[in-house]
Amino acid sequence: MKRNKPKPDFFSKKRSKYKLTFFNESSLEDVWTICFSRFGAIMTAILLIVFIVIAILSIIVGTPVRNLLPGYLKTEDRIEMVDKILRVDSLAAEIQRRDIYIKNLSAILTGEIKIDSIGQQADSLLATHGDTLLPESQLAADYVKQYEEEEKYNLNVFTPTTPIDGKLFYPPLQGQIIKKYNPEEGHYGVDIQCPRNTAVSAVLDGTIVLAGYTLNYGYIIAIQHNNNYLSIYKYNSGLLKNIGDKVLGGEKIAVTGWEKGKSSKQSCTAEFQLWHIGQSLDPEKYITF
Repeated sequence: MKRNKPKPDFFSKKRSKYKLTFFNESSLEDVWTICFSRFGAIMTAILLIVFIVIAILSIIVGTPVRNLLPGYLKTEDRIEMVDKILRVDSLAAEIQRRDIYIKNLSAILTGEIKIDSIGQQADSLLATHGDTLLPESQLAADYVKQYEEEEKYNLNVFTPTTPIDGKLFYPPLQGQIIKKYNPEEGHYGVDIQCPRNTAVSAVLDGTIVLAGYTLNYGYIIAIQHNNNYLSIYKYNSGLLKNIGDKVLGGEKIAVTGWEKGKSSKQSCTAEFQLWHIGQSLDPEKYITF
């Protein structure tokens, strides 16, 4: 009886040795011999493939060859492309807004859309209507005409409250107020005690309209501001601006230190006045010293 030989398992086949020999056909001499197994051949092939893949990836990533690949962009090109996309989107939105505007304008011109009539109606509160029940007499008309003529050139027409129009007044200088505003006593400003040679600043933008020296007040400088404001700075030892100069709010215009009986060596007194349409104002209501 023939005996059945056991079949070799899978791993046994993979570990089987094989020999590959190259020989000279003329002399039948071995030239090159390689011994290998199936497992070794498979592992060698895998390592060779991995090496080739790593080498190709290294060349693509580390060299300019990557720029030749389809779909790959440089960083500069990508940034430029994103910028152009954003510009195109903004342009498209602007074109859409203009198209809507032109469409609405065309509809208004052709009469498809009526113009809003709210702005065309006069305010009934601002309109004046003659009272037919009380006709104006000739005496009242003469009185109104006489009053208008008398007040035509009057600069002292005051309102109950002086408008500041949202203006921000700069302090002319920092110091202690030793004499407050008191028009009843003929004092139309405030006296400020400060260190000698302190710089005096303009309280608002304006034009120098007065700059000179007097025996009673030392160097005086006055600035005409918008909306009929006038600021006056007295008891200065020197001036930094001349008549006609344009100044900004907070700009230095003079220096304190004019000698006076109540002045000391370390400190001096400066007077500041603020006027509006010929009316003196209390500076402390508008400026923080």
